[in-house]
Amino acid sequence: MKQNPLYPLITPFLILLLALFPIDGSVFAQNKAMEIDKLMQLYQDYGQFNGTVLVSEGGKEIFKKGYGLANMEWNIPNEPDTKFRIGSITKQFTSMLIMQLVEEGKIKLEGKITDYLPGYRKDIGEQVTIHHLLTHTSGIPSYTELPEFSNEISRDPYTVDEFVQKYCSGDLEFKPGSKFVYNNSGYFLLGAIIEKVTGKKYEAVLKERILDPLNMKNTGYDHHESIIANRAGGYEKTFDGYQNTPYIDMSLPFAAGALYSTVEDLYLWDQALYKRELLSEKYMKMMFTPFLNNYAYGWSVRKIALADSKDSVLVVAHSGGINGFVTLITRLVQDKHMIVLLNNTGGTDLNRMTVGIINILYGKPSDLPKKSIAEALYKTLTVHDIASAIMQYHELKEKSPDDYDFRIRELNRLGYHLLGMDRIDEAIEIFKLNVEMYPEDSNVYDSLGEAYMKKGERELAIKNYAKSLELNPQNTNAIEMMRKIIGKK
Repeated sequence: MKQNPLYPLITPFLILLLALFPIDGSVFAQNKAMEIDKLMQLYQDYGQFNGTVLVSEGGKEIFKKGYGLANMEWNIPNEPDTKFRIGSITKQFTSMLIMQLVEEGKIKLEGKITDYLPGYRKDIGEQVTIHHLLTHTSGIPSYTELPEFSNEISRDPYTVDEFVQKYCSGDLEFKPGSKFVYNNSGYFLLGAIIEKVTGKKYEAVLKERILDPLNMKNTGYDHHESIIANRAGGYEKTFDGYQNTPYIDMSLPFAAGALYSTVEDLYLWDQALYKRELLSEKYMKMMFTPFLNNYAYGWSVRKIALADSKDSVLVVAHSGGINGFVTLITRLVQDKHMIVLLNNTGGTDLNRMTVGIINILYGKPSDLPKKSIAEALYKTLTVHDIASAIMQYHELKEKSPDDYDFRIRELNRLGYHLLGMDRIDEAIEIFKLNVEMYPEDSNVYDSLGEAYMKKGERELAIKNYAKSLELNPQNTNAIEMMRKIIGKK
C-alpha cells in the first residue's frame, strides 16, 4: 500500500494536539451519565422503575438521581437522599459484624450455634456452624418460606428469643454444609448470636461498629413507629395501578433484612470496603470467598459476560426484597465501579437494569427496556374479550417484536392475576397461549394445570402436570399436585 507522504508529520502533530488539549475524563463520565439517565428514564416511563440510582466509576461517583415518587399520596419525588428499606442487603452488614467478632476471637467460624445460644435445641445446634449460617448451607428451614408467614405471622411483634425458639428452630431439611438454600432464619440467628456475644442490641452494635465510623447517618434499623425523615413509602404495582404494601412488623426481618439506607450511604459503604476500614485484609478475603452457589458471607460473587464480547467482569452483589421494596447493590471490584438501585414499588427486574448500566460503563451496547405485553393485554381485556387480547398478542409479536417483553413470565403473571380475580376461563386461555409459545418449558404446563384444577377439570390438570414433570422431573410443585389429585380418586 502506498504510504501517505504526510504520514511522518501526522504522529507528531497528534502528540502536540493531545499535549495542548488533553482529553478530559470527565467528558466520558458525563456521556456515560447521560446514557444511564436515558436508560433509567425509559424504565421509569414504562412503569418498571420507581426509586433512586447511584453509579460510581473507578471509585468516583458519576451519576445519582431519583425517579418517580417516594410518597404517592403527597406527590413527593424520590431523591438521592430518600431512605429505602433495603431488605436482604442487610445481610452483608450482619456478616461484617460477625467477621469483626471472629477477628477479635469472640466468635469462631467453626463454632456451633449452641456455643453462643445455649438455649437452642442441641440436636441441631450442635451440628450447625457459624459458617453454615453465613453461607445458607445450614439446612434449618427459612421462616419466610412458611405458608402462613405472610398472612398469619408477619404482622405480629416478637422478641429475638421468642422468634428464634418458635420460627428458627425447625427440623433440618438437609445435612448442614451439603447444599445451598437461601435462608433468612440463618441470618436471624446470626443477629441473635451478635446480641448474646456483645451483650447489646443488634442495632446498637451496628451503629457502633459500622454506621458511626463510616458516617452513614442515613442508615439504620427501620422501626415502623419511628419518625424517619425522607423515608419512602412502600407500594405494590398491580395491573390496576399502585397500592400500599401490606404491613410487616420489623422485628421479624431483624438481622436478615430490617435496615433502611440511601444510595449515598451505600456508596460510603462500598468505598470503606476497599479501604479495609472495618476489617483486616485476611478476614476481608475470607468474607468475599464464595462457597456453594457462588455465595460468600452475605454476598454473591460471580462473573457476568459483557454485551457483544467474550469478556466478563467479576461482580460482587446482593439483592433485597421486602414488602413494597426491591433493591440491588453491585460492585465491580476489579475496576472499583458500583451500581446501587433502590426501588419502592415492589418486584421489578433490577438485574436487567444493572446489566444495562454495566455495559454502558464498559462502552458496550446496552439493551433498552421493553414494554410489558402483559399490561398491554390486560388493558385490552378491560374493554374487549379474551379472543381480542390473544389476537393482539400475535399482532404485536409479529409487528413489534423488539418493543414488548414477550418472556414466559409476562403471560404467566397475567394468567395468575386473572386466576386471582376468578376469571378462570380467561386465565386458562392465557396459560394455553404461553404453552403455545413455549412448548418446551416445564413451568407453563404447571401453571395451566393449576388453572384447570381451579376450574375442576381434573383430567386436564393431570395431563398438564404430567407434561410439566416430563420436561422437569424435579418440579416439586407438580409432584405434590399430582399426589393431591390422585389422592382424590
